[in-house]
Amino acid sequence: MTTPALLPLSGRRIPTLTPGVSSFPHHRATLRLSEKFILLLILSAFITLCFGAFFFLPDSSKHKRFDLGLEDVLIPHIEPGKEGKHNAGGQLEEEESLRDKIRADHERALQEAKEKLRKSKDELKAEIQTEKTKVAEDLKKKDGPKPLPPVPMPKLVGVNDGDPGDPDTKEKRDKIREMMKHAWDSYRQYGWGHNELKPLAKKGHSTNIFGNSQMGATIVDALDTLYIMGLHDEFKDGQEWIEQNLDFSVNAEVSVFEVNIRFIGGLLAAYYLSGQEVFKVKAVQLAEKLLPAFNTPTGIPWAMVNLKSGVGRNWGWASAGSSILAEFGTLHMEFVHLTYLSGNPAYYEKVRHIRKLLAKMDRPNGLYPNYLNPRTGRWGQHHTSVGGLGDSFYEYLLKAWLMSDKTDTEARKTYDDAIEAIERHLIRKSNGGLTFIGEWKNGHLERKMGHLTCFAGGMFALGADGSPDDKAGHYLQLGAEIAHTCHESYDRTVLKLGPEAFKFDSGLEAVAVRQNEKYYILRPEVIETYWYMWRFTHDPKYRQWGWEATQAIDKYCRVSGGFSGVKDVYSSNPTYDDVQQSFFLAETLKYLYLLFSGDDLLPLENWVFNTEAHPLPVLHMANITLPGSQNQG
Repeated sequence: MTTPALLPLSGRRIPTLTPGVSSFPHHRATLRLSEKFILLLILSAFITLCFGAFFFLPDSSKHKRFDLGLEDVLIPHIEPGKEGKHNAGGQLEEEESLRDKIRADHERALQEAKEKLRKSKDELKAEIQTEKTKVAEDLKKKDGPKPLPPVPMPKLVGVNDGDPGDPDTKEKRDKIREMMKHAWDSYRQYGWGHNELKPLAKKGHSTNIFGNSQMGATIVDALDTLYIMGLHDEFKDGQEWIEQNLDFSVNAEVSVFEVNIRFIGGLLAAYYLSGQEVFKVKAVQLAEKLLPAFNTPTGIPWAMVNLKSGVGRNWGWASAGSSILAEFGTLHMEFVHLTYLSGNPAYYEKVRHIRKLLAKMDRPNGLYPNYLNPRTGRWGQHHTSVGGLGDSFYEYLLKAWLMSDKTDTEARKTYDDAIEAIERHLIRKSNGGLTFIGEWKNGHLERKMGHLTCFAGGMFALGADGSPDDKAGHYLQLGAEIAHTCHESYDRTVLKLGPEAFKFDSGLEAVAVRQNEKYYILRPEVIETYWYMWRFTHDPKYRQWGWEATQAIDKYCRVSGGFSGVKDVYSSNPTYDDVQQSFFLAETLKYLYLLFSGDDLLPLENWVFNTEAHPLPVLHMANITLPGSQNQG
């Protein structure tokens, strides 16, 4: 017995018979009978069709043209002999005129059809494409975003130059600028339009935080760095790509947090620095796509949202379906600016609601756990960290106060209370005298610090001025101690680049123990702290440490196709991870460039950097009332 071949048909598979071979065991006599029966059926159907055509088709002599009877459909039918009911002359003339018009339309349509049939296939395709484009443009005009209200541009100071003065520092700054150009040019050549770059494979790269979409994350993330470095041709290339290709109506599930800090932060910073309206418009368009993530029972947003459908969900690995403190707590800066620029109070209201909800909750030992369930409004497992999962929540409390021109005193008080609890429970000194920030897990302190946590040195320095009880000196000193510890984590490796995490026990200090914690993926946090400490102290060691890191990155991470992370900083012959992260251009190279620039480039009195190093101007809230606010932001 022959197995029938299978062919897809509308999602199903059906057997097809091979000619002359039966798919099933039938007798030959039965087959002959079946053939005769089918022939008779076809013959009878043909005869019926002929008779039907003869008796029922209209007499062609009565119809001078083939008009499909549309006149009877489109015009109210008037039976003969009943015209008197219709006001005799006037209305009949009107109806006759309408008939003539329809006849003329028919003739014109037939003529157009004949002309089209004479055209070549390519000409018809071009015509169809033109029509489609016209319809799309009309729809955009009709359903497109409303124009944004004109708002005064905040006072912008120090958006370029920053000449450091002495030739040696300038030479180092020029080297960092050259590294940025190499990273950008490589991406431009091998990964353009993709989210990130694989510099060894020399092709585009993306991760699940951006879904399956090609949204040009590196372009958006790098724009402000290009601008402040004076790489204006490269900036213009990026702007053109954004104008022509950046589309948010894609069926992609993205991280709300990552898209906010990289895309919205990057677009807002590019707008404020360059004044180009396209960046503001794109930022607001994208923000509208994130709003459905807040449709939860508590108003705490989902971690991910589908940009097309608006459906949200949380990461599968996060404590019993929880949202993450560092994700839903790192929206305030960008959302305040969105409300300011768009006039839409929704953004400001969303972040205000999150803050109010957190203020009402009990906090174990005064600490904020990293997980919060958006359905129940209850904390997940009691794990607190100033590194991953928690870090930027604390940063944004301080920066909300700074960005409001220090009028958002509620944010400052919340920050101060949180830092007091962190000092009491998480900050310790090792046997070797190194100050570190551990992680609180289920009632005990884990003596491990992540590279991500190293940003806190800069945060403590930035928050020193304005600290309660005249503790400014104490927090500046704490920032310096954290900077020293993080420098040690770099200095105790073979490559002079820091590991992902390092421990402080068993006689080992500031050293990674596990193999899966020995990698360096071009992270910026240590250099970020060097820059803040330099700005507040001008101690030359911070520039020295920054230059050590610059040389190590250029020596061990640079490849012909860009810059790559390395898998083991304790190995003299490391293997590459083959990813040029977008944050390398947004943060690492920007902070290095600022470290070797004058303080007049993006002065901290006028600019506040988001957690992806995108500078946003201070909003002088005494002169501004945000829609949806009482008197302040």
